[in-house]
Amino acid sequence: MDKFYNKLKKNFFIIAGPCVIESENICFQTAETMLNICEKLNINYVFKSSFDKANRSSVDSFRGIGIDEGLEILRKIKSDLNVPVTTDVHETWHIPKISAVVDIVQIPAFLCRQTDLLVASGKSNKIVNIKKGQFLSANDMLNVISKLEFTGNKKILLTERGNSFGYNNLVVDMRNIPIMKSFGYPTIFDATHSVQIPGGLGNKSGGERKFVFPLAKASVAAGANGIFMEVHPNPEKALCDGPNSLYLKDVKMIIEKLYEIYKTVS
Repeated sequence: MDKFYNKLKKNFFIIAGPCVIESENICFQTAETMLNICEKLNINYVFKSSFDKANRSSVDSFRGIGIDEGLEILRKIKSDLNVPVTTDVHETWHIPKISAVVDIVQIPAFLCRQTDLLVASGKSNKIVNIKKGQFLSANDMLNVISKLEFTGNKKILLTERGNSFGYNNLVVDMRNIPIMKSFGYPTIFDATHSVQIPGGLGNKSGGERKFVFPLAKASVAAGANGIFMEVHPNPEKALCDGPNSLYLKDVKMIIEKLYEIYKTVS
């Protein structure tokens, strides 16, 4: 079994970064700050940012800088900072390129039932993080898991990111955390996507940043192994998911409190 995966199974961890790769400078600034915070607390840290966001609300929305330039920045962060990296995959042809760089392949929530994508990701022999679709129950993830296990790959992470609740809203059922943990795989709470207001700003999604910390605390108390969060030096100017992203300057206090809760309940 992969040594890094075993670390994630046994210890609290953070996956964090800007929603989308905007520039090398923003990525490095975020990764260096997050790594410094996590190293001081002896927490495993994974840098995440997307080279492409294929499911933006509007055709005019910024999607990213593309796979080649994006992977080059991720490669530099991994090499220069000695930090694991992850990014979204949207197409099966992305996987060979991505697998050469990332430590974790991430399946977006909207694509969590795409059989070909799951099987190809499993065959990469990388750790695969599957975000539970907004339209699925926790128990529905058993079928998703089986598609990865079919490939022989059992290095699986499961991420809760809220469920659709009527139009333009999400709610989080904290029961999903222990239910998915019972499947035998580490379970993560996506603290920032869970407070999105999908399509809430007309041609883009809104968000309620003020609820990120309370929900994250509840998820760790419910047994989450790790936290996924979007962080940015200046969310007000972020090109994607700014309203639900955390200010980089605020993250240290949040992670310290979450880790205290984790140590108390674990």
